Amino acid sequence: MVDTLAHLEQQRSALLAEIARLKDFRRGSISSVYRKCGRPECHCSHPNDRGHDPSIRLTYKIQGQSRLEILATPAAVKKAEQEIAEFRRFQDWSQAFLAVNEKICRERPTEEERATPQEKKRSHDPARNRARGRAPTAAHLPGTPQERPLGFRSRGNGDSFRHAPGRSRCPDRVAAIRGPQPRAAPHPL
Repeated sequence: MVDTLAHLEQQRSALLAEIARLKDFRRGSISSVYRKCGRPECHCSHPNDRGHDPSIRLTYKIQGQSRLEILATPAAVKKAEQEIAEFRRFQDWSQAFLAVNEKICRERPTEEERATPQEKKRSHDPARNRARGRAPTAAHLPGTPQERPLGFRSRGNGDSFRHAPGRSRCPDRVAAIRGPQPRAAPHPL
């Protein structure tokens, strides 16, 4: 099924509404760590013993650094689990939101596609472009690239700019256009 632009914009609005309805959320993961106290007479020193009651921790990163919070009560653990689950929902919604926005970007027409035939004709008229003071594009220069004046280059968007004469960024092309140049005599000491 091909999505129309209006349908995609409705989907985007619905996704934004879902994201706005999210409750408190935070990133991170919960883990439990059993510890051993190190006393030789304690039960945790036996080889098959897991250790003392687990320490439940919430770990997350901020600006590339790992952070750790101890969750001391079962209520704190439950609260953190709900916040992390809500964060996972946020990730799912934001991925869907991104996918819909990418489709909208592909479907939305460019300025040139929206323009009327008369406007298109005016935008491609080289005399009109020069009259406005803009530099002529590479397409409006005479002849093949080898016949064009040295130094004209295109930015890729239709506009041109000129390098200083003899200061081309491509020395091989300069040599091909100009031909062999005599070498300068060494400077006498």
